[in-house]
Amino acid sequence: MDQFIISARKYRPTAFEDVVGQRQVTETLLHEINSNKLAQAFLFTGPRGVGKTTCARILAKVINAKDGGDVNQDYAFNIFELDAASNNSVEDIRHLIDQVRIPPQIGKYKVYIIDEVHMLSAQAFNAFLKTLEEPPAYAIFILATTEKYKILPTILSRCQVFNFNRIQISDMVEHLKGIATKEKIEASEDALHLIASKADGGLRDALSMFDQLVSFGDGRIDYGSAVEILSVVDLATYFELTSFLSQSNISEALMLFDNSVSRGFDGATFLGGLSCHFRNLAVSKQLKTRVLLDVSETFKTKYVEQSGQLSFSFILNGLNLVCETEEKYKLSRNTRLLVELCLMKLSQLNSFIQHIPSLEDIKKKTIPQSPDLLAKDNGFKPSANVKPIPATSTLAPFIVEEKPKTDGVQPKSSGFSQFKEKREMDILASSAKKYDHEMGADRLDFQSPNLEDGIAPNNALSTSGNGSEKLDAKPIQAIWAEFCQSQKPRISTCLKNLEIELVNTSFVIRLNATNQEDIVEEIRTALMGSLRFHYPSKIIRNITTVLEEKVLESRKPYSDKEKLDYLNKKFPDLKNAIEILHLRLP
Repeated sequence: MDQFIISARKYRPTAFEDVVGQRQVTETLLHEINSNKLAQAFLFTGPRGVGKTTCARILAKVINAKDGGDVNQDYAFNIFELDAASNNSVEDIRHLIDQVRIPPQIGKYKVYIIDEVHMLSAQAFNAFLKTLEEPPAYAIFILATTEKYKILPTILSRCQVFNFNRIQISDMVEHLKGIATKEKIEASEDALHLIASKADGGLRDALSMFDQLVSFGDGRIDYGSAVEILSVVDLATYFELTSFLSQSNISEALMLFDNSVSRGFDGATFLGGLSCHFRNLAVSKQLKTRVLLDVSETFKTKYVEQSGQLSFSFILNGLNLVCETEEKYKLSRNTRLLVELCLMKLSQLNSFIQHIPSLEDIKKKTIPQSPDLLAKDNGFKPSANVKPIPATSTLAPFIVEEKPKTDGVQPKSSGFSQFKEKREMDILASSAKKYDHEMGADRLDFQSPNLEDGIAPNNALSTSGNGSEKLDAKPIQAIWAEFCQSQKPRISTCLKNLEIELVNTSFVIRLNATNQEDIVEEIRTALMGSLRFHYPSKIIRNITTVLEEKVLESRKPYSDKEKLDYLNKKFPDLKNAIEILHLRLP
C-alpha cells in the first residue's frame, strides 16, 4: 500500500506564483531578486499556516538558481533549517556561526532558515547579533516567527521584516476547489466555505480539515457532514432562530438553544455565532456592503432575503444586546440563564420598538405651541387674553387663554374641567412664588407693565410705565460691592478694592496683581449674570481685565545702615569725614 501524503505537504507551493494570499510578500521578494538588491537578513512574521516557511524555502531555491543554475536541482546542502524551539541555547547558535564560515560548494548562497526564532534565549540572541549584522557575502538568514513582539529590537533592526496576512476566505475556497478537482473529489461550496471560515486564515488548518472530511465522506464532502465533523453551529440554526425572535416566539427560540447545548455547544460559541449572524444581516441591508459577506452564494441569498424582512432597528439593537451578553458571559455564574435571558429580550425587541414614539410625537407632547409661534406659522395672531397668575411679584409667568367662540352664549364646563383648571392655576401660582423668592423680586422697585394684548417682551419687565429704568439707577460701584460681598471671603477680599468701570459694551476691571486674573475667570459667569440682571437695557458683551503697574513709593530708612546711606547721599562731605575719623557703625 502506498504511503498517504497529507494535502498540506502534497500541495505545498514550490514557486512564488503558487503561494496563496501573500501577493505583497512574493512580489517584493521577486523584485529584490531580479534587481539584485537582496538583503542578507529577513524576518517573516505572521499567524500559523500562512506560508512563512514555504516562502523561505522557495527564496532559498530561487536565489541559488538565478545565475544560470537549474531550478530543479537539489540545493539541500546549501539550505540549513534550525528549529529554535528545541535548539535555543548559546551552543546551538555558536555551532551555526561555525557553519557560516564555510562557503557553499554548489550554488552561490548558503541560506539559514531559523523557525520559531522568538524561542531563542536572550544569550543566544546576543551571540547571534554580530553575525547577523555582518554576515559573509554568500550567507543569507531567514527568520520566521509567529510572535514578533518577543524578538529583541536589536534583531529587528538588522532584518527586513515581511508581515504575512491571514489568508482570505475567498482565496482559501478557490485553492480547496483546485485540490478537489485534482483529486476528483465532489465538494460542496457551502462545505468549503465552512472549512475556510473554521480555519481562521490558516491554510494548513484548512487542508487538515479537508483531508478529515474526505475520509469521513469517502471521497465526497457535503455541508451536513462538515457541520457534524467540524462541530460548528449550522447557519440554518441562526436563520431559524432569528425568524422566531422576530415573531416573538420565545418558546421555539429557547428550545432551539437547548438543542444546540445538547449537541455539545456552550453558550459562548452560540453567542459568537449569533453576533456574526446579526452582523451579516446588517451588511446585507445595503447593496454596497454585501461584498463584506464571507459566505457562499446560497447563504448570501438567504441573508439578503431575511434582512429584507427585518427592520434595521431590530438588527442593530439585537447585535448590541448580543455583544453586551458576550461581555457578561465570562463573569456570570449561571451562563445558560444569561443566554436565555438574552433570547427573551430579543423576542420582545420588535414589540418594544413599535411602541417607541416618533420624534414628531415627542415634540408635540413636550413643546407647547405658544401664540407667537402659532402667529409665525399661520401668518395671523390669535385672539387671546393674557392674565397674570395670582402672585405678589411682577416676574410671574403668564397664562394664555384662548377665547372660545360662543355667539353670546356662555359655554358650560363640567365639574372635572373646573377642578382641573383650578389645580393647574394653584400649581403655577406656587411655582411663581418660589421663583420670586429665589430671584428676590420683592426688593425690586418698579411697577408691573400694563399688558393688554400678547405676552410682554423681556425688556418690558425692567422698565416702568414712562420708560425710565429703575434697575439702572443703582451705581455700578454699589453693584460691584454687593456682588463681592456675596462671594467667598477669599474672592471678596481680593476683588472688592479694585477699580471698575463700564466702557461701551465692556465691564472693565483694573487689576494690580497677576494672580487676580484667575479669580476673575472663576467668577466671570456669575458676574455677567448679575450685571445683566441689574442693567437689562444695557448691552454688556464681555468682561475685560487690565493689569496696571503701580510705581512703589520709596520706603523711609529704618535700620542704622539705611539711615547712614541716606545721609551720605544727601550730604557728600559726611562720607569723607567718616573715613578721615575712621568711624564705624557698632
